[in-house]
Amino acid sequence: MSDIRLRFAPSPTGYLHIGGARTALFNWLYARHHGGTFILRIEDTDTARSTQESINAILNSLTWLGLNWDEQIYYQSQRRNLHNEHIEKLLAADQAYYCYCSPHELDQMRKSAMSKGQKPKYDGRCRRLNNKQAKPAVVRFKTPLSGQTVVNDLIKGRVCFDNSELDDLIIRRSDGTPTYNLAVVIDDATLNISHIIRGDDHLNNTPRQILLYQALGYKPPCFGHVPLILGTDKSRLSKRHGATSVGAYKDAGYLPQ
Repeated sequence: MSDIRLRFAPSPTGYLHIGGARTALFNWLYARHHGGTFILRIEDTDTARSTQESINAILNSLTWLGLNWDEQIYYQSQRRNLHNEHIEKLLAADQAYYCYCSPHELDQMRKSAMSKGQKPKYDGRCRRLNNKQAKPAVVRFKTPLSGQTVVNDLIKGRVCFDNSELDDLIIRRSDGTPTYNLAVVIDDATLNISHIIRGDDHLNNTPRQILLYQALGYKPPCFGHVPLILGTDKSRLSKRHGATSVGAYKDAGYLPQ
């Protein structure tokens, strides 16, 4: 086996969409072509919407398509201690902070910024607090206030993001659960994922994730963002365009090939 490791990481909040199947196929093919490893990770941190029924549907669809994985199935929800260890490292290094702003304050912040023609993002007011308070709080990552983060995309080429446009993203919710952007970075880094091929809709997450890799001392993987599958009206494929799930094609008599 080579050092090339790719993953498919679906969220079990529904069936396997045909777009997700295509993303899985690209990752599987790249791993197989280079003699690498293809990993399946279930991103089930959304406890309110994730279901065992959806997990079963995803596994059945991937198996039917012949997209076999090489290691045990990883479940993001079982890695929470690892996620929290990394959050504590960021807090200790002053690269993250507790934010006590209420939903009302955040809403007022957004409205105020929009009224001035500014981007509606968090203004960083809790960055200046040095004491931990005895009330519910989220943890935010300290995004650099200046400079650029560059994504050398395998498909799109060089894409630059101004750090001033990125807000201090929440990495742990007030209920203690890690957010997607934090968990995905920790999981990809600790599973030694070398290449990430995913949809265009994740491109805006990439600079935030690269900054997290750097803050934690990990080398970012190679990223490639593929165009989304569109319907005949050029909008993102959805149920209104017809069948979108792999299971529906199977039921209609299509062969996996």
